[in-house]
Amino acid sequence: MSESNMNTVANAGRIALVLTIAATLSACASSGNPRDPLEGYNRAMFKFNDKVDEVALKPVATAYKNVLPSFVQTGVSNFFGNLSDVWSAANNLAQGKGEAGLQDIVRVTMNSTFGILGLIDIASQAGVPKHNEDFGQTLGWYGVSPGPYVVLPLMGPSTMRDTVALPLDVVGDPWRYKDPTNVRNIGTFTRIVDKRAAYLDATNLMEAAALDRYEFIRDGYLQARESKVFDGDTDRRDQKAPKNDSSAIDEEDDLKQTPVAAAPAPVAAAAAAPVADLVTSGSNTVAAETTTPE
Repeated sequence: MSESNMNTVANAGRIALVLTIAATLSACASSGNPRDPLEGYNRAMFKFNDKVDEVALKPVATAYKNVLPSFVQTGVSNFFGNLSDVWSAANNLAQGKGEAGLQDIVRVTMNSTFGILGLIDIASQAGVPKHNEDFGQTLGWYGVSPGPYVVLPLMGPSTMRDTVALPLDVVGDPWRYKDPTNVRNIGTFTRIVDKRAAYLDATNLMEAAALDRYEFIRDGYLQARESKVFDGDTDRRDQKAPKNDSSAIDEEDDLKQTPVAAAPAPVAAAAAAPVADLVTSGSNTVAAETTTPE
């Protein structure tokens, strides 16, 4: 492993330590939700991310969507989606899901050749399913608890487990090794803008809704993430979850929670949009789009 990659992985330990200290210091500011002991910090970071999105990312994404032809946007999305299939294959195989891992390999092979370097998603047209796996899901598959919910600067919703796993996800991204550096940076920026543009309609509906967006996004993210980790298999989830897992709220505590008004139908529909594969979006709402089980 190169020195830069070792430094990237080492940073994960520092991030976890900082978040653990923050959790202790902010305990008195918590709402009592055992999955969100960092709520005071998280809400502040949520507002910061929203402001960055409002003044920088969303305007650029809006211009991108309005100016570029739809086939160009589709090509950009397909290209980076094809790259993400490489890491998805590695994680599926690491989880022992051989069939899904081989499907990911077939997707990369087909799209990289017949699909002109991934610009055209030939594999999906041929009926080969797409999976979205990362190292945080691999850890969860083997029973590692998600730990506290945390909102990362410029990256949005995550958990302690996924935050620790994030450096390996960065290392496992093929685009990280693209040279020259200026091309890599331009591609990374385009990737972020393209992902934000894909969720403009959904996030506009969410922003217009009369509800606590922080809680709505947090709860939706945690439910969707759990579903993705276990591929919607609740039996496996129950077997892997430790009895003292803070992510599980027992029935008695759940009944004590203050009821939250149901979201309007358009917002509920937005919550069914696919989860964003790219968490470095600079937007709480992009990183927290929920999904239906695959």
